[in-house]
Amino acid sequence: MNKMKDLLINNKFVKIGELVLIFIIAFGFIKIFTPLAGDNIVHKQIVIWFANILMLIYVWIGIKLRDQKLTYFGLSFGKITLKECFKTILISIGVFIAAVAAFIIGSIIMANITGIPESSDLSNYEYLQNNISMLIITLIGTYIVASFGEEVIYRGFIINRLIELGLNSKLGKNLAIIISAVIFGLVHYQWGPMGIVQTGFMGAVLGYFYLKLKKRIWILVLAHGYMDTILMIQVYLSNN
Repeated sequence: MNKMKDLLINNKFVKIGELVLIFIIAFGFIKIFTPLAGDNIVHKQIVIWFANILMLIYVWIGIKLRDQKLTYFGLSFGKITLKECFKTILISIGVFIAAVAAFIIGSIIMANITGIPESSDLSNYEYLQNNISMLIITLIGTYIVASFGEEVIYRGFIINRLIELGLNSKLGKNLAIIISAVIFGLVHYQWGPMGIVQTGFMGAVLGYFYLKLKKRIWILVLAHGYMDTILMIQVYLSNN
């Protein structure tokens, strides 16, 4: 166990392998189980959720093997005062506004490049249209695997591991943010080119605030949740 801990903490090649393996596991799971879902878009969404859960388990195992605490990624579960809660919500709204602005900027850039003001491909969520029960279920699942899960994986895990690899200067940390944002955009490939760019810009802003706010990841989880809620409600209302 001590040898494994030493490798994970000090060996850069092991750390790079750890970063690569998490995506091999996730995309391998999706590749294997998506065909079993057939044409059922709800089942396909569940496959993606489980892939994210696998990634969270993988991150948790890495933390445990290093004898790190969850607070290393900014995850704390202690009691907070009403004042701190109110302050957290206010800051999260500010981060949310900045992330939405980045999302829109990504849209404008892509529209200028392609000449077509297309939107993200959210066809995988068409089952939400006029279906309030599925909207509620999807929002609950999304809060767990996207709002929470993606912040832990793409901000907490990836940015911290990249910094540990040597990107610990000011320039290096900015590069870590950009790399994590590019990866975050690419994993949303099902949203089409527009969605990749939009989520990439959004990821860059969330990554910036992750370090700016000293890893207060719950603020990002809330901001991410606001965005997911708006997107899901948009789809729900799109056929009205």
